[in-house]
Amino acid sequence: MSTLDNWYPYLAIVFVMVSVVLTRASYWLFGHLVPLPDNVRSALRYAPVAGLVAIIVPEIMPWEAGIGPVFDLKLIAALLSIVLFQVTRNAVVLIIGGTVALWILRTWLG
Repeated sequence: MSTLDNWYPYLAIVFVMVSVVLTRASYWLFGHLVPLPDNVRSALRYAPVAGLVAIIVPEIMPWEAGIGPVFDLKLIAALLSIVLFQVTRNAVVLIIGGTVALWILRTWLG
């Protein structure tokens, strides 16, 4: 086993890190030279919400091949936390309420 084989994972991590930094910093450094059109700016406002939905929905409603979506206690706790947020309009209540609801549901229903 050569020395390059031992360093390959580290070199791959460094190259990926450099490419991520360069692509993200490029807009910060050169963004004022190429202004974005208004329709692109308005579309970018929805990017954080779309990212959260892409992370949360598969977690609370996993999809199994041949069966479809599997409903479990996470979905009930998420719906309860949404109701809590609609009533209180407080993000801390959303987080704590959803967590406590999931704990209680797992304790009672196993």
